[in-house]
Amino acid sequence: MKESSNEKQSYRYYDLVMVLFVTVLILSNIASSAKIIDWGISLFGLPLAFDAGTLLFPISYIFGDVLTEVYGFRRSRRVIWTGFAALAFSSLVLGLVRIMPGEAAWQGYAGQGAYDAILGGMSSGGIVVASLAAYLVGEFSNSVVLAKLKVKTEGRFLWLRTISSTLVGEGVDTLMFITIATLLGVFPWEIWTSLVISNYIFKVGIEVLMTPLTYMIVNKLKHSENEDYYDRNTRFKFFSMN
Repeated sequence: MKESSNEKQSYRYYDLVMVLFVTVLILSNIASSAKIIDWGISLFGLPLAFDAGTLLFPISYIFGDVLTEVYGFRRSRRVIWTGFAALAFSSLVLGLVRIMPGEAAWQGYAGQGAYDAILGGMSSGGIVVASLAAYLVGEFSNSVVLAKLKVKTEGRFLWLRTISSTLVGEGVDTLMFITIATLLGVFPWEIWTSLVISNYIFKVGIEVLMTPLTYMIVNKLKHSENEDYYDRNTRFKFFSMN
C-alpha cells in the first residue's frame, strides 16, 4: 500500500462503504423515532434507557473512521454530505406520506395516530432538526480529529485515533441530538440525563468493542485499494462536496 495524494484515483469499494454508511444512518434515525429501549439496567441509580437508534448509529461512526483513515477527509466529507442529503430526503418523503389521506381499512387497524406516534418525529420538527444538526457536527468532528491524529501519530496507534475521535464526535452528537430533540418536545426532560449518559456510554462502548473489526476492515481496504491517505495539507472546509 502507499501513502497517496492522488485526488483522481478511482476505488473499488468506496461506493460500497458509502451505501452502507447511508443505509445505517437512515435506519438508525427511523429506529430513534420508533422506540425507547430500557433493559432494566441502572448506573449509580440512573436508568440506562436509550432510543433504539443507538443500537445502529455507532456503526456509522465506524464507517466514518474507515473512510477517513483509508480515503482521507475530503472523500469522507463527500460521504457525510451524501448522508445528510439522504437523511433530509427520507424525512421529506415520510412527511409527505404523513399528510396524505389514509385508506379506510388502514385507519381501522393502524390509523394516523399510530403513524404520528412512531414516524411523526422522523417526518416533522424534532427528530429531523436534532438528527441533521447533531449528525453534521458530530461526524465532521469525528473525521477532523481522526485525520489530524493520523498525521500527528504518523499512522500509528489506530485504536487511539478511532477511540479518541469517537469520544469527541459521539459526545458532540449525543449532547446536541438529545438536547435539541428534548427542547422540541420529542423526549421529556425527565429522561434527558439518562438518555445523554446511556447513549454516550453505549456508543463509545460499541466503538471500543468493534476496534478489532475496524482494524480488519481498514487493513483489508488499504491493501485492496492500494491507498493510505494522510491529510498533511488538507484544508478542513466543511461546505464542499469536492
